Amino acid sequence: MPLPYELQLGWRYTRAGRATRRNGFISFISGVSMAGIALGVAALIIVLSVMNGFQKEVRDRMLGVVSHIEIFSRDGQALPELQPIMDAARKNPEVIGAAPFIATQALIARGEDMKGALVRGIEPKLEPEVTDFSSTAQKGALDRLVPGQFGIVLGSELARQLYVRDGDQVTLIAPGGQVTPAGVVPRLKQFTVVGTFESGHYEYDSALAMINEQDAAKVFRLEGPTGIRLKLRNLDDAREVADELAKTLPGQFLIRDWTRQNKTWFAAVQVEKRMMFIILTLIVAVAAFNLVSTLVMTVTDKRADIAILRTLGASPKSIMGIFVVQGAMVGVIGTFAGLGLGLLVAYNIDVIVPAIERLLHTHFLPQDIYLISRMPSDPQRSDIMPIAIISLVLAFVATLYPSWRASRVNPAEALRYE
Repeated sequence: MPLPYELQLGWRYTRAGRATRRNGFISFISGVSMAGIALGVAALIIVLSVMNGFQKEVRDRMLGVVSHIEIFSRDGQALPELQPIMDAARKNPEVIGAAPFIATQALIARGEDMKGALVRGIEPKLEPEVTDFSSTAQKGALDRLVPGQFGIVLGSELARQLYVRDGDQVTLIAPGGQVTPAGVVPRLKQFTVVGTFESGHYEYDSALAMINEQDAAKVFRLEGPTGIRLKLRNLDDAREVADELAKTLPGQFLIRDWTRQNKTWFAAVQVEKRMMFIILTLIVAVAAFNLVSTLVMTVTDKRADIAILRTLGASPKSIMGIFVVQGAMVGVIGTFAGLGLGLLVAYNIDVIVPAIERLLHTHFLPQDIYLISRMPSDPQRSDIMPIAIISLVLAFVATLYPSWRASRVNPAEALRYE
């Protein structure tokens, strides 16, 4: 079945045009527009994929310390009837792990050095159900948190700030004091450092310490755990599961998911991604609207051809369709070339970046600064599809005005001097 002549002529105008110097220049401008669209689309895909990769890397490191959902009592005291609450939470099909904990703030001192810290009392046997401390802490560190021995596991940066290592003694100063005849005396307890952990997230590595849950209850004078930590099958469903638990759990509790704990950071990342998308889309827009000058020059060069087609019976709509096809072909080819290039780089960035680093004898991500030594990349369909659609739409819009001008060419005027 033969193709419509509008499509055939539009495609011929797209790939032809080198017979004369003028036509060759028009073809060059068309190629530049196509290359610009391709590079703009590729840049968008690569940049957003790298940003997604960094976000995923930071999120995974963060969730190695922070649980998906935390449940607290409203008064900040020990949870009543702990086991029934844990059993009720486990009934949710999305919950795959639960562990009790105690969280409070305290001071940790070593000689004249003193640092504020978030002290977390944990149950070592249940902790692997809700966090990945086994992969970030020293081997066997959690197992050495034996009740009554008052061991403590410090974040690596906190240990460096206090100049301590395994086996050293630190003093934990609990908030609130003990009333004595001599006045209010702070409650102090010596702990032995039994290990460190390094999550890769400075906020936690410099301010988090873990002790056994029973030791925490004794030091802070609590009757039991003050909260429950949950791990979900799919961390992206944390907010929905938290809302469901608020309705189904027996009693009134404060329920907080990981997205709310780090709301400011994730909001900042989303704003940054949105701004980068807008800025890089302008590159595609500039390249797409180069098609306007290309098509205007083509229409001027093809005025005689247009006049002949009109005298043979072609309608203004058909003439417009020919040049829409020509511009759209440039947009389609440029968009798909950019998609191919962008995805090729995004999926192989772990090979390309090290090769460039070896060539230039440099490191783009020094591990002592960024805590990761490789360039992460995570291409997502939700980013790639809008990029392709916007590129195609911009290319199509850029063809409308020159194509309309072509359809308005007067055959008599065009052929007067031919």
